[in-house]
Amino acid sequence: MSHIVVVKTEIRDAAAVRAACQRLGLPPPVQGTHRLFTSSATGLAVQLPKWRYPAVCDLSTGQVQYDNYRGHWGDQRQLDAFLQAYAVERAKAEARGKGHQVTEAKLPDGSIKLTVQVNGGAA
Repeated sequence: MSHIVVVKTEIRDAAAVRAACQRLGLPPPVQGTHRLFTSSATGLAVQLPKWRYPAVCDLSTGQVQYDNYRGHWGDQRQLDAFLQAYAVERAKAEARGKGHQVTEAKLPDGSIKLTVQVNGGAA
């Protein structure tokens, strides 16, 4: 039986943040308090390509704080790619942690299809 799932991502897993950074070829995230334009944010900072300020993941709230000045200081697509990579890495870790096999396929529209093999069948 096949199921389609839509995931609303909250960033709460440091290992999945690190895996998403590695997957995208980004520098490892850095824990601490980080400067944004007129404020600061505490959490795991992810430096996205050509972004002036990092995206800071607050694992306690699941939220990401960033200032890309409506795209002038960073391309929103870079953040979207990170969030997608995080969701994929988190879902794969969860499935594998339950003993399931996971296969991944990138679709023409840029989305990623994960197939989880559960007890000899696909879920």
